[in-house]
Amino acid sequence: MADQGKIRTVVWGTGNVGRAAIRAVDAHPGLELSAVLVANPEKVGRDAGDLARLGRSLGVAATDDADAVLANSPGAVVYAASGDIRPDDAAADITRALNAGAVVVTPSIYALYDHRNAPAELRDPIEAAAKSGGGALFVSGVDPGWGNDILPILMTGLAGTIDRIRCQEIFDYTTYDQHDSVRYLVGMGQPMDYEPPMVAATVPTMVWGGQIRLIARALGVELDEIRETLLRRPLEETIATELMGEFEAGTQGALRFEVQGIVGGEPRIVIEHVTRIHPSCAPDWPVPPDGGDGAHKVIIEGRPRIEVNVEATDEGGNRAAGGNATAVGRLVNAIPWLRTASPGLYDALDVPLVPGHGKLG
Repeated sequence: MADQGKIRTVVWGTGNVGRAAIRAVDAHPGLELSAVLVANPEKVGRDAGDLARLGRSLGVAATDDADAVLANSPGAVVYAASGDIRPDDAAADITRALNAGAVVVTPSIYALYDHRNAPAELRDPIEAAAKSGGGALFVSGVDPGWGNDILPILMTGLAGTIDRIRCQEIFDYTTYDQHDSVRYLVGMGQPMDYEPPMVAATVPTMVWGGQIRLIARALGVELDEIRETLLRRPLEETIATELMGEFEAGTQGALRFEVQGIVGGEPRIVIEHVTRIHPSCAPDWPVPPDGGDGAHKVIIEGRPRIEVNVEATDEGGNRAAGGNATAVGRLVNAIPWLRTASPGLYDALDVPLVPGHGKLG
């Protein structure tokens, strides 16, 4: 029998983010996993605990019937299906969930990291659905979002003077199980004349510009503009990966880009990504402090200089999975607060940090 005191929560999608979302919802004392939605017919009927690699059954069988799930009026939906290559479909799914009266948390619509500056044609129908259905939406990234907004903002409160803020994601995707994103969106293993969609001109600003604006808004700083930089490196030799196969010498093996918030003519708020398919490529670029396969870093240049390195692991020590899990934690832990908020859209500055609910010892 359902616990009437808990928020019935749906996890929509069971990929890298969805697996972590199932685990997070199951662990949260205020939430009840009520349904899991999948697109892959092979996953229909499988237990959520199996899909989340929990090693135990949760008694919730995956379904592909979104209409039936939403007709059951869930209190919340963790929308974990990809929006990278299907942004219109993701927006339509989220709108359906909001119309059903659910709170929705998701990393899937980049432009809504900063909904105030999102294109009206995207924002307005989603906002109307939230207000009509009585739900709320919070979008935060899996790179992870908190590393590009709340963490640097909190760190600035420890500084006397602030000259520059730099947020870095540094990752080797050798063990990352996301074929389409790695090979086609980011361009690993593609010819050097291939233009990866994720770093095509204006796309990085569309994805991460909202987080630049959030930091600027929190600090009361006016941006002159947002700029982009891009560097790419080829593999010097062919390499093989366990999950995604072979990547040939001469094809793209590393990517480095910045989204820069310009203040007074200088890049003062910077989000930087350094991505490799193998540690042998671009070894002169930034690497994780311990030489591992991934890290998130925030650096406040000023007095004092402050540097924080975050290395999260999950699923047997995988740092990409750990980054996903922390991003999901921020989203899932926000659900109870969002259920008490007025209907509408919320960003990272609106949604408070929630203390952990796990038991010590």
